[in-house]
Amino acid sequence: MNKYQIYEIAGEHNHAGTKATKDFSEIAKKMGYEILPLSMRTAQKGNIAKLQRQLGFFIDWNKIYSSVKEKSVILLQQPFHYPQLIRENILWKLKEKKNVKYISIVHDVEALRKFRYNDYYKHEFETMLKIADIIIVHNQKMAQYFMEQGIPENRLVVLKIFDYLQKKENPLCPKFEKKITVAGNLDVEKCGYIAELTKLTNIEVNLYGPNFDERMKDCSHIHYKGSYPADKIPEKLTAGFGLVWDGNSLNGCTGESGQYLRYNNPHKLSLYLASGLPVVIWSESAEADFVRKNKIGICVESLYDLQTYFEQLKEEEYTEMTHNVHEMAILIRNGVYGTQALKRAEELLKL
Repeated sequence: MNKYQIYEIAGEHNHAGTKATKDFSEIAKKMGYEILPLSMRTAQKGNIAKLQRQLGFFIDWNKIYSSVKEKSVILLQQPFHYPQLIRENILWKLKEKKNVKYISIVHDVEALRKFRYNDYYKHEFETMLKIADIIIVHNQKMAQYFMEQGIPENRLVVLKIFDYLQKKENPLCPKFEKKITVAGNLDVEKCGYIAELTKLTNIEVNLYGPNFDERMKDCSHIHYKGSYPADKIPEKLTAGFGLVWDGNSLNGCTGESGQYLRYNNPHKLSLYLASGLPVVIWSESAEADFVRKNKIGICVESLYDLQTYFEQLKEEEYTEMTHNVHEMAILIRNGVYGTQALKRAEELLKL
């Protein structure tokens, strides 16, 4: 059985937006999935650039069709983020003419995330439901959503958590400090709760990432530590807790992006755990169950509850959490969860 993966190549930024796809591609490559690249030749605007992109996609998709042998399996990372005129045609042609099977790993469900949802993503999602033979979803709550869309349970595989590949085998042992860290896009327009962190005056906050609002420097408990690439940031996170939060408020994860935590596996969680940090996570998020079960952090309804929790926290409790995180970090840094999910998908396809 020949195994392939179609991999979109685009730009890079100092946040985890593309690391999840890169890591899953690397995991699949180690499992024998040959990479079939799909390149966006230019990100410029205008009709000429648009024509260049579509011509490039036309060439790449036809190469993909020619390269794939009959009765192969193809891994898709979804959703596709760029319109490609012949993509759907080639995918169906491969399925119907060459009898390929598809495994789809879901990175985002825009119908649940909502603020980016449009007709393009609606069609993308509906096409995936029809064409994928096996779908790898984030967690059990996302699996339930897919079953509500008519996908039988025997076509679903639960990932549990995204991996965060690192070359160094073990994370550093974090220091016991009653502080929180946020690493990622710090745009307060996109993540309103970040601006609200100025109100947590009794808790030290470290911020890492692009788009820092310079006005926050006026708050003595807010410390901006700079922006680092995805493969460098884990070694910078060395104390306290990583914060897994979203939305506009400290009092629960409100708004469309906040409510999305009820279904998705935030890649930020994987980053903190791969770094060795225990986490603070919203108690109603899908991954709160994962945190509780593995005893790798604390779950709170509101960030205003943190001060009381920290006042009662003993170093022995923190040490126990960091021990559990350390064991989890080794799995995440080595791609164990993605490997297990992909193996399970292959089993369901009887490869």
